[in-house]
Amino acid sequence: MGANAQTSVPAFVTGQVLTAQQQTDINTGIPVFATSVERDAAFGGTGEKTLAEGQYAYLESTKQTLVYDGSNWVSVGVAPGLVLVKSQTIGTTVASVTVTDVFSANYDYYKIVVTGGVASTTNQLRLQLGATTTGYYFGGIGQTYAGASNVGSAANTSYFLAGNGSTKTLTMNGEINNPFAAKETMFYAMTAIPVTTGSSLSTAGFLDNTTSYTDLTIILNTGTISDGIIRVYGYANS
Repeated sequence: MGANAQTSVPAFVTGQVLTAQQQTDINTGIPVFATSVERDAAFGGTGEKTLAEGQYAYLESTKQTLVYDGSNWVSVGVAPGLVLVKSQTIGTTVASVTVTDVFSANYDYYKIVVTGGVASTTNQLRLQLGATTTGYYFGGIGQTYAGASNVGSAANTSYFLAGNGSTKTLTMNGEINNPFAAKETMFYAMTAIPVTTGSSLSTAGFLDNTTSYTDLTIILNTGTISDGIIRVYGYANS
């Protein structure tokens, strides 16, 4: 967390002697939080302010100033159409990487992008939501660079086909609809295999349940991935 970040917004009582840290928290002006997790935990507890309409907060994770409108946190001023929700680096020689606390009621529709990094072998990048490993349905159509068409599908499988990895790079550009809402989640992706014998691919599908998700996991089918960045963006609702 940065120098101004805090984990609570205190409420003081008459005659209370304030500590130096409490004075510092007051003097930051708009309270600063590392992520929305710290922000949401900072209100309503013992010795904390009750969250109410008009409360401001700044998030280091998304570089946003937000105001609480009585039911939701909304961007101050003109909100951009596409907002970076979270950026996470991929570790070294890992089979999968999980991004937590990324979906919320703030957005209905998200873009997920993976760039940079490498895979130990050319293989699929797969997407899972939460701990769900069943109920994924999708179909895809591709074109090899030599000109041959190919069509594929999967029913009630354990993942969405979301991208590809090779010893050259990782590629993923997908969009997901309603992951946080308690309804079926739709997923769409376009990708290309960065080897001369590979192909381009468009895929779409849905997850057959009504679970509310906050986390996602990117998995290489076999082998490991290293480095690279996963970025998740939310589409502004208005």
